[in-house]
Amino acid sequence: MALNNDNAPHDVVIIGAGISGMIAANRAAQLGLRVLVLEQGTADKYLCNTRYTGGTFHIGLRDISLDEATLTARILEATAGFVATDLAATVAREGRRVISWLQAEGSRFMRASASEYHKFVLAPPGRSRPGLDWEGRAGDVMLQNLETNLNKRGGRLVRGARGRSLIMEAGRCVGVVAEQGGSAVHYAARAVFIADGGFQGNLDLVRQYICAHPEKLKQRGAGTGRGDGLTMATAVGAALIGTDRFYGHTQSRDALTNDNLWPYPYLDSLVTAGIVVDAQAQRFVDEGRGGVFVANAIAGLDDPLSAQVIFDNTIWEKAGRNGLIAANPHLEKEGATIHRGNTLEALAAAAGLPAQALAQTVAGYNQALAAKTLESGAVTPARQSSKHEACAILQGPFFAVPMVAGITNTMGGIRVNVHAQALRTDGSAIDGLYALGAATGGLEGGPEIGYVGGLVKGGVTALLAAEHLASLKP
Repeated sequence: MALNNDNAPHDVVIIGAGISGMIAANRAAQLGLRVLVLEQGTADKYLCNTRYTGGTFHIGLRDISLDEATLTARILEATAGFVATDLAATVAREGRRVISWLQAEGSRFMRASASEYHKFVLAPPGRSRPGLDWEGRAGDVMLQNLETNLNKRGGRLVRGARGRSLIMEAGRCVGVVAEQGGSAVHYAARAVFIADGGFQGNLDLVRQYICAHPEKLKQRGAGTGRGDGLTMATAVGAALIGTDRFYGHTQSRDALTNDNLWPYPYLDSLVTAGIVVDAQAQRFVDEGRGGVFVANAIAGLDDPLSAQVIFDNTIWEKAGRNGLIAANPHLEKEGATIHRGNTLEALAAAAGLPAQALAQTVAGYNQALAAKTLESGAVTPARQSSKHEACAILQGPFFAVPMVAGITNTMGGIRVNVHAQALRTDGSAIDGLYALGAATGGLEGGPEIGYVGGLVKGGVTALLAAEHLASLKP
């Protein structure tokens, strides 16, 4: 491969042009820095998770404009203390500023529903129908605006350039080598921002950190997060944290072959009301912890395609209709497999489950629910109800929907401090190297797989990295 040098002066080279990369690029340019963005995609509307986003800015499903103390407590609660307090407080404090900054850049927001976390949603909204519906909406419009603004500020975005290795001098990151048009191009800079969107699109890394059978997961995003940033950073001594967790949802197994069944509708409202069983008709996860938690548990099964959600007609008609793009009626309309039976025995036959085991599992669950002992260990695993109401499975017809775990983005990655600087295993910062958005670790996840919010995480780390670099003397 030919070797070339880009001799233009750069203060920062940013790897990735999703939300975090483009916010960081514009903020850095605002502050007088010379900015170059490298994007692996070649299309005008290069694909990334930001193109696909529904555009909801929240912190742990709470209103992003709430006070810092409330939101800090929410992050710590959602992640069971996994997120360091200083990082939690930083996200809580700076999140609202992401909204005002984007508004000044031309983004519009709307309230998408009465739910608290839908107070700030990019307009026009991304969620309008089952399947993908992103062009001219939400993240697509935001990225177009940010690219236009970057060009006006003298920054540059290079498409078809994939970061491959970092250039180090005396322990400091001073540039990146990119694969571009069949050549290796050296880009020198005062700093490098890794903003390449996680590693969910790299099956080898997913197999290493998350799931023994990554081919049995559904890529619920663009699948363009290839883990290049993580690989480059660890090669120069960066520490990783929380790489075994991901953000995603439970989907119909048919989403693997039917594009109308992803990213919406998903099955979370059915999962958190009913029960989830494996091929032996045994529960294996606390459904009350939410769809993200259950999706991670499914990914951890010996066969991630063996899970099914079990519920009755009452759940189908009530919980099944929750959400902007509800499971009921959209699953059926879009061709998802839905097994039905007027009795549990008939359902087991239709779903290919052992009838006696299914009957025992449902009976044990119903008995513990009626006795209010779901949380005390009367069933295994115990089932909490503080987040989602558990519902009895009593009223036929009964339903079973085969499932797949849909992985949107990885939660873990490069360990960072409050300035988004990449850290070594000893906690020291690697000068000149920053990690943003889904490339970071330690900002969500943990034992409860707490979801803090991908868009706010991307925006906060982007603003802070740009501002920190600008504050340093050349």
